Amino acid sequence: MMLFMVPSIMTLPLPEAAKHPHNITPPLFLTVGILLLLWNDTQVIEDDQAKRGGQLYTTNLRGQVPPLVTTSFTVQDQGNASPRFMRCTTYSFPCSSDLAKQCQVPLATIIKPFATVPKNETPLYVVNHGEAGPIRCNRCKAYMCPFMLFIDGGRRYQCSFCNCVNEVPVQYFQHLDHMGRRVDLYERPELSLGSYEFTATLDYCKNNKPPNPPAYIFMIDVSYNNIKSGLVKLICEELKTLLDRLPKEEGAESSSIKVGFVTYNKILHFYNVKSALAQPQMMVVSDVAEMFVPLLDGFLVNFQESRAVINNLLDQIPDMFADTNESETVFAPVIQAGVEALKAAECSGKLFIFHSSLPTAEAPGKLKNRDDRKLVNTEKEKILFQPQRGVYEQLTKDCVAQGCCVDLFVFPNQYVDMATMGDIPTHTGGSVYKYSNFQVQIDGEHFLTDLRRDVEKSIGFDAIMRVRTSTGFRATDFFGAIYMNNTTDVEMAAVDCDKAVTVEFKHDDALNEEAGALIQCALLYTSISGQRRLRVHNLSLNCSSQLSELYKSCETDALINFFAKSAYHAILNQPVKTVREILVKQTAHMLACYRKHCASPSAASQLILPDAMKVFPVYMNSLMKTPVLVGSAELSTDERNFHRLSVMSTGVEESQILLYPRLIPLHSMDVVNEAVPAAVRCSEERLSETGVFLLDNGQNLFLWLGQACPPDLIQSLFNVPSLAHLSPDMTSLPELDNAQSKKLRSIICAISQQRPHSMKMVIVKQKDKPEMLFRQHLVEDKGLHGGASYIDFLCYVHREIRQLLT
Repeated sequence: MMLFMVPSIMTLPLPEAAKHPHNITPPLFLTVGILLLLWNDTQVIEDDQAKRGGQLYTTNLRGQVPPLVTTSFTVQDQGNASPRFMRCTTYSFPCSSDLAKQCQVPLATIIKPFATVPKNETPLYVVNHGEAGPIRCNRCKAYMCPFMLFIDGGRRYQCSFCNCVNEVPVQYFQHLDHMGRRVDLYERPELSLGSYEFTATLDYCKNNKPPNPPAYIFMIDVSYNNIKSGLVKLICEELKTLLDRLPKEEGAESSSIKVGFVTYNKILHFYNVKSALAQPQMMVVSDVAEMFVPLLDGFLVNFQESRAVINNLLDQIPDMFADTNESETVFAPVIQAGVEALKAAECSGKLFIFHSSLPTAEAPGKLKNRDDRKLVNTEKEKILFQPQRGVYEQLTKDCVAQGCCVDLFVFPNQYVDMATMGDIPTHTGGSVYKYSNFQVQIDGEHFLTDLRRDVEKSIGFDAIMRVRTSTGFRATDFFGAIYMNNTTDVEMAAVDCDKAVTVEFKHDDALNEEAGALIQCALLYTSISGQRRLRVHNLSLNCSSQLSELYKSCETDALINFFAKSAYHAILNQPVKTVREILVKQTAHMLACYRKHCASPSAASQLILPDAMKVFPVYMNSLMKTPVLVGSAELSTDERNFHRLSVMSTGVEESQILLYPRLIPLHSMDVVNEAVPAAVRCSEERLSETGVFLLDNGQNLFLWLGQACPPDLIQSLFNVPSLAHLSPDMTSLPELDNAQSKKLRSIICAISQQRPHSMKMVIVKQKDKPEMLFRQHLVEDKGLHGGASYIDFLCYVHREIRQLLT
């Protein structure tokens, strides 16, 4: 537990402006007390790293809170899923729904079913039970896991999820030891580990037929903009080498994934790249209203076999369209074509779409400009976030049914209706990448790094996920790059190593302290080699009738991930202003409940926070200042929608760094030490005119240079004599042979490897125009587009808490 001493003057009524947290300007003397004892995020992160960093985290204890996502640790699976796969908002659930209502701490888990396992940790075991298939409870269908209780000499087992007693199949029988455990416990992953995979049998396949390996279809917009910018040439050059790096099954010599190519503007061009051909053949479909695939044989091929024909095609495409004047494009028919091609080949797969403008050509799914910024901060603002329905709704269903994931790379120079265009990717397990005002020289490498990662990353297709729980509570709400046809089945056309699904739970009965709370996530999917598999993650949590236990077991990074996604979901139906007010109320309510029921008595003027939630207010204030929630007409509608779509499927690590960026001082870095220098608080007061700082928020890297930065440091890093000589278009550092340059490049490399997306580097000189962009990420300060400073927000929340308590 910790206290903030706030002067008792806080009882004075706040000025009128402070009635809303977006324009709080309390008098300075109000903030002095909080300032003196302000906990900051960087301190909490450093403390956890010092205490738990570099250690082995074994998962044998129920309800243990893992290290923070910012701490580096090694996981040893001993019966509960690694926190890389599942993280909870609290590891101790309240025993009753009344307690849950009282504290208002959301009960949720963030599941990243395909999370990357570091090289020094054991990969998941694949269990094959032959034709009998995985063993599961007859009643609730939960899969065999370490929580099942064997009885009757091992002949039967009691399901820990629904308490049903099941017969053990003859071939699975094993004797029990004197402790009542099976003697083969440690030989069977499903009895001793929290995460493992089963080979699925034919009854888990569509039409009881083994699936075909998936296909990747590359669909390139060859309209005037993309040809002129050099983008089409860049993509074609890259694909020649990139297709050698398609993901493949562990131990396989080559990838089983088939590839196909489409170019389009107002009409679509399909290519026959069959290995027997001397030249690729083009087939044109100009009737975009009735989309069909004009060829079956030779469209989806093995890259190794058709390499010569494909390379020939990739050389020809930029020349074929070099003189185009066509600026109009279609979009929905392009996706429809991809779905039809996968349907004809009876496989799942992924469409990589490279697109640059609002699809205004006459065709199904034609879009109109809806960018009306007069709606910002009105009741109708939600319209800006809602996708246009109709064709796109049906298309989403078709994609999910076929296991067709859509990845969209968009290169806009003006409004493209991100809300609609990004809607199919976000419901099919896909990603959206955005490069505004794309220039090959400046943004080319940034885009290519994203494309390479996207093509190479581990992925499963045609996935369906079910989250089961022990009695007393159940999964009620799901947020992520998913589609739901009913209330229980989470459908994903694909799921990759970066995608997370946030699941909220509600009580439907009392929970038992002795039994705890159990969660099982089962994901059925098709592997990249076309194998049907089941991936299972299990987690056991504590239950308590003491609210203090719940607060002690909270995980702030997971909490804020939940709040971000639920708020971003809510703005589709509620005014942004209302959503912000709800967030503040809930923050105050959670902290007031702690104050009332768990903290030792203290003066009303003290702000008291639970130990595990020290930095919750700074994250919450930061969330309120994100482009989605800040409600400023200065921000582009597409930018706000892009931010919203990006966050909806992120894991805890990504939402943490986005809401509290790392600000790293570089002018004093120890060039001998390999570690990345410790971050400082994300506030302007930490900057100095003689300093150099790197700001990382997971999406961009800003290198900030103070006006009076030492010329010798500028020379070492950039090979120019002073700041004045530095080019504003620079997006990467020159490779120089000196200690400072090597150290800074190694820091950037280390940071980049931790992030799922490539980050564009922006060089910012103090007092230059781009500094505005940099400053909006200093989240402890007052927001440029509105939004309170951290201090002002704390004062405001404290006032709300006091009102609740009186």
